[in-house]
Amino acid sequence: MNKESQIKCPNCGTSIDVQDILSHQLEEEIKQKYQSQLADEKKKYEADQEKLKQEKLDFEQKKKQENELFQERFDKKLKEEKGLLEGKLKAKLLEEQSEQFTALQKELNEKSEQIKELNRTKAEIEKLKREKGELKEAIEAEAQKNLNEILVSEKEKIRKAEEDKNELRFKEMQKQLEDQKKLTEEMKRKQEQGSMQLQGEVQELAIEEWLAVQFPLDTIEEIKKGARGGDCIQIVNTRTEQNCGKIYYESKRTKDFQSSWIEKFKNDIREKGANIGVLVTEVMPSDMDRMGLKDGIWICNYDEFKGLCNVLRESIVKVNLAISSQENKGDKMHMLYDYLTSNQFRMQIEAIVEGFTSMKTALDSEKRAMQRIWKEREKQIEKVTANTIDMHASIKGIAGNAIQSVKALELPGADDEDQNQLELE
Repeated sequence: MNKESQIKCPNCGTSIDVQDILSHQLEEEIKQKYQSQLADEKKKYEADQEKLKQEKLDFEQKKKQENELFQERFDKKLKEEKGLLEGKLKAKLLEEQSEQFTALQKELNEKSEQIKELNRTKAEIEKLKREKGELKEAIEAEAQKNLNEILVSEKEKIRKAEEDKNELRFKEMQKQLEDQKKLTEEMKRKQEQGSMQLQGEVQELAIEEWLAVQFPLDTIEEIKKGARGGDCIQIVNTRTEQNCGKIYYESKRTKDFQSSWIEKFKNDIREKGANIGVLVTEVMPSDMDRMGLKDGIWICNYDEFKGLCNVLRESIVKVNLAISSQENKGDKMHMLYDYLTSNQFRMQIEAIVEGFTSMKTALDSEKRAMQRIWKEREKQIEKVTANTIDMHASIKGIAGNAIQSVKALELPGADDEDQNQLELE
């Protein structure tokens, strides 16, 4: 069988199995037929799948439409049922609460009236507040105006008082410096006890110094500390006659004026045999605004004392001259007392002291102005001098000995070699 199924190729003589070739061809035919049937079945399956998918989509769309239609009908039905139910509930509520609503409406009307009344009251209150504020502003403006006037007046008084105290303050500073140089510890003790005693001492020294400078012919006797009496006695002397009379001075620098001072001072005047008593005080009696005669005692402040002492001394000299030319000395003393205590003498003294005070004020103003001008010029000169020295020193430091020395800028008594040595050092 095997030999019968094999043939030889006439060209090459190769043996070929015919059965194997036929079986292979048959296998290929069956395989192609099977693959063709498989492809047809696959196309049919895909077509069925596509159809099924389309039917599914159509079913889903139809189901969605039916759901929407059902929901729409359900919502409409629910809305209708809800409307009917709400209508029934509203009708029932209105029926049940009609009386309560009427009561509430009545109460609401009453509240509205109360609110209107409250608003009217608030409006009246606001109106009153505005009127009160306007009235308050007017009162405050008037008060501020009066206060400004009072402040201007008080400032003027304080300014005048400070000007009057400038000289005494200068004396106080001198006295304080002297006391500090002499006894520092003693000054500390006095500062702890208070400055009243120091201020009194300063005014006493100022009075004694003024009298000694203004009247070199007179004898100024100081009343020692601890002794009974005032502060100093001025014994009036002239070139032709000694002991023309005595003026007794007492200094007071306290916050309050005491009436007992006058009676005590009069006793001291009688004991010392003085002709006139002068009380120099910072604080005048309550019934006196300025210098004057009170119970036979002249009362003045420190500035008024400077003019008053001249007038009183001149009166002592004139009265003494009149007494010397008359025989009846008792009558002369009576005349002296009447003259010194007369209103005419007081007015003359006030006029003289006023003129003296005006001159003193003008002199102090001029002195302050000149001191300011001198100080400004001094600063300008110092500035020019310092710049000149700096410039000369800078140039000489650069040029050395080629720049000649300026005598005004060198040490006194130093020669050129010494000066050069100092510059090198």
